Amino acid sequence: MGNLTVLGVHEAVRVDARRLGEIVGELGESAAQTIICAALEQLAAGLAAARRAALAGDMAELSEQAERLSRLAWQVGLPAMAGVAIDVVACAERRDSIALAATLARLMRIGNRSLAEIRIGAGPSFS
Repeated sequence: MGNLTVLGVHEAVRVDARRLGEIVGELGESAAQTIICAALEQLAAGLAAARRAALAGDMAELSEQAERLSRLAWQVGLPAMAGVAIDVVACAERRDSIALAATLARLMRIGNRSLAEIRIGAGPSFS
């Protein structure tokens, strides 16, 4: 037997601070915080729904959930998450199971890290 090497996966996530600033500028800090917190809850629910759809083999539902995730992620300033969600849609539509497994795993990693990062970054003040 050969040696086994465990490769750590670490991908940088990006939070578009300019986009968050635009939301605060348009809505005010209190309303922006409420809207962004609601969006984060929707993103978390969408990640869970996408995972369930993938496990059930429901590619149409997976594509729909991933498209929603992408739109919402763009709106709240999570461009990496939005881009990976679109990649999941493409893999699901092609029914490329190997690529889908990889991109879905990446979406879950980036999605969860993005949600954590925006919560940490948002804190009590978005400015």
